Amino acid sequence: GRQLLTALGDAYGQGDDKARYRTLQRDLDALVKTGRIKVVNPGGRPLRYQRIGTDLDDDPLVMQYTLDQVQKLVIDAVPQRRLERLWQQLLTGAGGDKKITGPVLDETRLRIVSETLRLQPADVHEGVLHAVIDALVQRCALKVGYRDAQGKITHPQLHPQALVQRGPIPYLFVLKNDEEEPVRTYALHRMTSAKALPDIPARKAEGFDLSEAIANGQVDFVPEDQDNHIDLVLRVRGYVATLLEVCYLSEKQEIEDEPKGSDFESLVRATVIESGQLLRWLLGCGDKVEVVEPAELRHMVAVQAAKMARLYGNTGAKGSNSDATQ
Repeated sequence: GRQLLTALGDAYGQGDDKARYRTLQRDLDALVKTGRIKVVNPGGRPLRYQRIGTDLDDDPLVMQYTLDQVQKLVIDAVPQRRLERLWQQLLTGAGGDKKITGPVLDETRLRIVSETLRLQPADVHEGVLHAVIDALVQRCALKVGYRDAQGKITHPQLHPQALVQRGPIPYLFVLKNDEEEPVRTYALHRMTSAKALPDIPARKAEGFDLSEAIANGQVDFVPEDQDNHIDLVLRVRGYVATLLEVCYLSEKQEIEDEPKGSDFESLVRATVIESGQLLRWLLGCGDKVEVVEPAELRHMVAVQAAKMARLYGNTGAKGSNSDATQ
């Protein structure tokens, strides 16, 4: 009832809160008596209600209320270019402070597809995944068996901070044992066992914020205590030039036309995080991108390109310059 009163705003006037609430309760009682809603937790406090019938599309009031909520989410998302979060909210109905009751679109009408090659997800033991989620929900410590890249197994006590899916592998941000820092990442597929410890509250890492960690490149294993931002200058052409005109490398990207007669279409400047992800993207663009600055990154791309050329050698096949598949 209190949630309804908050959501309905001025519909019950501006008078005393207790009086407004009593009026709302009388309306709820009337809806119960007429069979339009039902109490879902009889005897519980506060009482919770559920509409009878699942098809709400035919109710113009419900539809308009839902569309108003969607409009508020769009107004919040567009200026910040947070469309990915908007799609999730429309699918799940989890709109933060502006909640939508139930999914607005199902997966038959909205799907989020990765632009990269989708590898098969890493094999994670169901008991491990269950324990990790339990520990996150209960904000408690976690005891795990962990096999590192050399095959050595250890049994640290972890204090979970957040879980992130990076490509096909889920990673857990944690504090290890009695450490106050750094926040480490543990791959779930390397966990051989896991047990939530409800009696041991998880210690919170000072200053840790998942959004900042992602923005700063920690998910791509860029050290948190280093400034890895670089001033990137690229010459681009073809589908990459078209792409970067609408999807910026960073918020402060600048783009200008190349001189007449150039082999490229545009010159792009942007401040980005130097990471493995950036290098993989540059290499994936092939001859549609030339790194101009910084010199160290240009050299790294040149070395990798030379290694690739040596692998394939002179096959005699003519490569296609077409962008039709991009």
